[in-house]
Amino acid sequence: MSDQIKHECGIALIRLLKPLEFYLSKYGTAFYGLNKLQLLMEKQHNRGQDGAGIASIKFDMEPGKKYINRIRSNSANPIKDVFSQAFEPIRKIQEKNPDRLKDTDWLKQNIDLSAELYLGHLRYGTFGQNTILSLHPFVRENNWKTRNLVLAGNFNLTNVEDLFNKLVDLGQYPVETSDTVTILEKIGHFLDEENEAQFKIYKSQAYSKKEISPLIAENLDIQRILKCSADDWDGGYVMAGLLGHGDAFVLRDPSGIRPAFYYTNDEVAVVASERAVIQTTMNVLSHEIHEVTPGHALIIKKNGNISMKECTEKREKKSCSFERIYFSRGSDEDIYKERKNLGKVLTPAILKAVDYDLANTVFAYIPNTASVAYQGLMEELHTFCDKVKAEKIYALGDTSDIKAIEKILTIRPRMEQVAVKDIKLRTFITEDSKRDDLVAHVYDITYGSLRRNQDNLVVIDDSIVRGTTLRQSILRILDRLGPKKIVIASSAPQIRYPDCYGIDMAKLTDFVAFKAAIDLLKETGRQHIINEVYQKCKAQENLPMEMIINYVKDIYAPFTDEQISDKIAALLTPEGINAEVFIVYQSIAGLHEAIPDHTGDWYFSGNYPTPGGNKVVNKSFINYIEGRNVRAY
Repeated sequence: MSDQIKHECGIALIRLLKPLEFYLSKYGTAFYGLNKLQLLMEKQHNRGQDGAGIASIKFDMEPGKKYINRIRSNSANPIKDVFSQAFEPIRKIQEKNPDRLKDTDWLKQNIDLSAELYLGHLRYGTFGQNTILSLHPFVRENNWKTRNLVLAGNFNLTNVEDLFNKLVDLGQYPVETSDTVTILEKIGHFLDEENEAQFKIYKSQAYSKKEISPLIAENLDIQRILKCSADDWDGGYVMAGLLGHGDAFVLRDPSGIRPAFYYTNDEVAVVASERAVIQTTMNVLSHEIHEVTPGHALIIKKNGNISMKECTEKREKKSCSFERIYFSRGSDEDIYKERKNLGKVLTPAILKAVDYDLANTVFAYIPNTASVAYQGLMEELHTFCDKVKAEKIYALGDTSDIKAIEKILTIRPRMEQVAVKDIKLRTFITEDSKRDDLVAHVYDITYGSLRRNQDNLVVIDDSIVRGTTLRQSILRILDRLGPKKIVIASSAPQIRYPDCYGIDMAKLTDFVAFKAAIDLLKETGRQHIINEVYQKCKAQENLPMEMIINYVKDIYAPFTDEQISDKIAALLTPEGINAEVFIVYQSIAGLHEAIPDHTGDWYFSGNYPTPGGNKVVNKSFINYIEGRNVRAY
């Protein structure tokens, strides 16, 4: 039911720790790594609707032989397209000469993706053109193996312009200002410096140039390269990189904003954006999978040594809570519990909204992603009903009135499937101009699931951002059932502030909560606050981002959450519907109770984990006042 939100990308890294012959012998295929990469990416399909790409590194190839290979696709089904291309040569060998598939030396020499190291990426572009050139992995090529860099990431940096200018100051001439290219060249610069430093050391020790190359490969200091590269990055990121000779790394931002998990045994090292994905792919238990430590890099050397190295200054961990509410797959053990808890802690506010009238209230959910929060809500409602029944039975005293007891035992929440998806279509990836008509046909209502003009209807959703889908389609659809009251309950708090770390919510005007607060200021004669905030933001416009304060909080300060929710309900209620509409939001306190270990709540609180966040919200408000419909980063 929520409006279009594009969000962070997904990464998958596979490093085989044994020779290819091992996997052929144990698993019956020399393409064990490629098969696992495909499964990791398919299980993260939720993170990549715009494109996909894979790259591989072959170890110890002779000079003149290609050892880095890459496939990218922006087709309608990019994962399928990428792996169709990857497996096509293998399919042909299977048809014509299947015995070749048992010869790992021949495969490595003749099949591009017969390799020891793989990197996959799923793109969900928050902005920019959806062309092949926009798709990860990116490659920085060089004749020296140790200077080749393959990079893919899940990230957004707030200070790309500053980073670009620093590259120019370093003497480079970057061909693009995009954050991916800027990061690629920044890491590449310090990779070059590290190579040069190592070269000088071994040259001074009278090694020949041919002897120096493998020594550099063995002794490259990946930690130092990443420390120098990430020193001035501001944003949320997980960067995965491969070096041409076989080293690999995954670097996570110091606030832990974007997620990354890894699993290792004596056969393989695996990294992905979601824990449950690794669990499924490798058939392991959740406690065997670990987070990449914020501010650290998981470094996998070509010799198989794996370590976690600190690369940035420590910051308070502020992992994204919206990731847990909405974006990640709900099959993760902890996310499943958290989403149930979101529904549980929202229950008192929902009961209040329907005046505790369970006999005349039907509970449902839209869309499917809200089903787990709905489960938590229903469990808590059953607990509430059990308490009511116990009190009523106790109040009967010493009685043998079985009928009275039976009547009390009928008290329970009413559950109905009031709306079903009529076609398998993801409405949030459709062009805005076509969405209204499409959404009206995607959901179909179950006639007879409510008693007309008698029942209330509560529908739980995972988040309400703009509310346009509610106003233009969903509320009208639900009103056809004839409810007295429609309560839309959001398991997420009011989204009030833009994101700048990889989720496509960059404009204040996108948020119905912001519109509601502005309207309330005008209606209550407090327009001066709007101008005061603008003047404060303008006064900070050219300050270093570390000095900027989020004064946009002042827009919301005069009002309670309930006042803003009531105004949102008024804004979203379409003309001509009969039901009274209420909007109930999760509280920020409820959010932290449900998801205690992921405290990144800047969407709701305005408390950004990096200085760049305040810079972005400052710019976003200036854009709003000055009428510029552009993103703030």
